[in-house]
Amino acid sequence: MPELPEVETMVRGIRADCIGRQIQRTQFPPCRRKPIQVHPGRRAFVRNTEGREITDICRLAKRVVLELDSGDLIVIEPRMTGLLLLADPPTLEHRRLCLQLSPAPGKSPTLEFWDRRGLGTITLLKPSEYFELESRLGKDALTASIADWTAFLKQTSREIKVVLLDQSRVSGIGNLYASEILHEARISPFRAAASLSKAHILRLVAATQRILQEAIQYEGSTLGDGTYRNALNKDGSYQNHHKVYQRADLRCLSCGKAKIVRTVQAQRATFFCPKCQR
Repeated sequence: MPELPEVETMVRGIRADCIGRQIQRTQFPPCRRKPIQVHPGRRAFVRNTEGREITDICRLAKRVVLELDSGDLIVIEPRMTGLLLLADPPTLEHRRLCLQLSPAPGKSPTLEFWDRRGLGTITLLKPSEYFELESRLGKDALTASIADWTAFLKQTSREIKVVLLDQSRVSGIGNLYASEILHEARISPFRAAASLSKAHILRLVAATQRILQEAIQYEGSTLGDGTYRNALNKDGSYQNHHKVYQRADLRCLSCGKAKIVRTVQAQRATFFCPKCQR
């Protein structure tokens, strides 16, 4: 489930504790669950990360990136159920990676990647490989300009909700926030992207900025399954501010008249108000 706001919250949650500290030991704890993908292999990963200092931590779309003093970059993609934690994990059986860090007063001794379903990935990249990955992604949803949005929207007649999920067009938006953004912008999820007027695009860009920034402020959305947690293993709270997502058959909080409809687009659930988003 982690999308841009949740991953950005992870990055902000671990930066202060981890930057400037050395990885003293890299461990892949025993796990009898589905193994996660590790590239270029666990032995090589351990060999090239132990003894290295974490010089910076940033976000690339829905990925957390740890820059090392060697120039290599650890890229962790949480996907559906992955978490980066400084606190004790929700369960011990789903621990996937443990970085033991050099001692620092008042800071966590470890950084852990926990993943209940084993869908996440851990990759160690050279700078050239990282650049190649970055080049395959669309502009980041938080920094894309109106010109960027206009350019990629006018290139496709696919439904706008589907386009928002295409990471090669604009990166960082997932299913939850796509529904919330389109409701905020008062745009039907079924409208062809290329048919959006300048006024529609301006509303879409403004809605994207507002929804994503607000979700970051509330440290992301923890849904009913309780999967997403911040770096201290605490719930996010933006789920209390959703206008449409998982509110099927409830009265629209914006117009107060129509009921929220749930449908399916590209095998993903879409929530919208038929009155606000004609």
